[in-house]
Amino acid sequence: MTDIRATLRARLDAAVGSDQVLTAAPDVAPYVTDWRGRYHGRAFAVVRPADTEQVSNVVRACADLGVPIVPQGGNTGQCGGATPDERGNAIVLALSRMSRVRAVDRANATLTVEAGMPLALVQEAAANEGLMFPLSLAAEGSCTIGGNLSTNAGGHAVLRFGNTRDLVLGIEVVLADGRIWDGLRGLRKDNTGYDLKHLFIGAEGTLGVVTAAVLKLYPAPRARATALAAVADVTTAIRLLLDLKQALGDRITGFELMSAYSLALSRKYHPALPDPCPGSAWYTLIQVDDNAPDGDVSAQLERALQEGLESAIMTDATIAQSSDQARALWALRENIAEAQRRDGPNIKHDISVPVSAIPRFLDDAARELGAAVPGLRFVTFGHLGDGNLHYNLAAPEGIEPESFLGNTARVNHIVYDLVAAHGGSMSAEHGIGQQKREELVRYKSAVELDLMRAVKSALDPAGIFNPGKIFSAAP
Repeated sequence: MTDIRATLRARLDAAVGSDQVLTAAPDVAPYVTDWRGRYHGRAFAVVRPADTEQVSNVVRACADLGVPIVPQGGNTGQCGGATPDERGNAIVLALSRMSRVRAVDRANATLTVEAGMPLALVQEAAANEGLMFPLSLAAEGSCTIGGNLSTNAGGHAVLRFGNTRDLVLGIEVVLADGRIWDGLRGLRKDNTGYDLKHLFIGAEGTLGVVTAAVLKLYPAPRARATALAAVADVTTAIRLLLDLKQALGDRITGFELMSAYSLALSRKYHPALPDPCPGSAWYTLIQVDDNAPDGDVSAQLERALQEGLESAIMTDATIAQSSDQARALWALRENIAEAQRRDGPNIKHDISVPVSAIPRFLDDAARELGAAVPGLRFVTFGHLGDGNLHYNLAAPEGIEPESFLGNTARVNHIVYDLVAAHGGSMSAEHGIGQQKREELVRYKSAVELDLMRAVKSALDPAGIFNPGKIFSAAP
């Protein structure tokens, strides 16, 4: 083992430079713990390549020596997918130095960027061209586009633009033997066999290392309206969504659902945030964008909401009158997760069910979970427009954290069994990582699992890429 480590260190130094191979404990520490502090691992080294050729050389060295590789972007994942295990024999391949814009094609409306570029800077690069990259989520200041691809991230605009998978035209990937696949094609029509990029998008670094991507851009909105509407229940929230779609079409970019308890929690730790429609059980946050120069979406949204009030679909509503007010309304939504973390222990679920099934799921889950753990507090919010809920459970008042978290397995099975019964998925936008790998086996069919393992075996036969993620062990 000593000889292998010495050989590996020499080859890593040669590949990226000795100053970019981190082995001192204080330097390695930020890379081996996830941002939630839930997963902790060890690593032989953290390796920071500057370009794809260096990634290729690192992968080739690790493949030759049988050393596992854990790719990492901004380390903002929710399921431990970028954290190494406790064995300490892996390297963390940190891609943050690979953060360049490689090409902009305004006529083709594409942007080619490297995997380590933070999402916010991708958005900025698009905006500098008068265009928009629509992927948007709370961690966009620190998450990277490579990480977004690895989990097929969703975010606030899936209703209109789709998940990350829908926003990618081509990718560049380093394969398990160190070869580089240059699939950086900006084509919207290409039927030359299998569309290989989709194997790597959402694979959480278990099949290869995505080093760059060609992204779709869209016209920047010239008009935007943001509103918060209060509704009595989730059924009426869905009716409001359908009515707004009829009135505003695909100009609806976001439609978020939040329980009153979720918003109260957000304001508890951010007391400066507004409380515009107090007294309701549920709230929807609506964003409408228009690319037309003379689009008056505020007036159109106001008319649609007025009709909702007159027909008693809503109980109250407010429309932001400035960009500052719009940001404050979005802050109510985006601060829920952080407020819940500060408030105490919680059991999180990132789930999706058909929009039409959400009310039945919530009723069934509340009944069964309430019987299993009396006093549970439900922190329910998410992207109602695409059926994705963050269905989080806070401890009953007065319960010790360890005691409450001891219910995790039982609670998860209740939630995920109900999700499956309602035709849903137990992972909507956060991936599988370490957290849900056993659940994957429980809820995927044998045929699906066989196909997934066959893909893994074909692309990573030695199992060096991100072992212990998605599957418990390499095939």
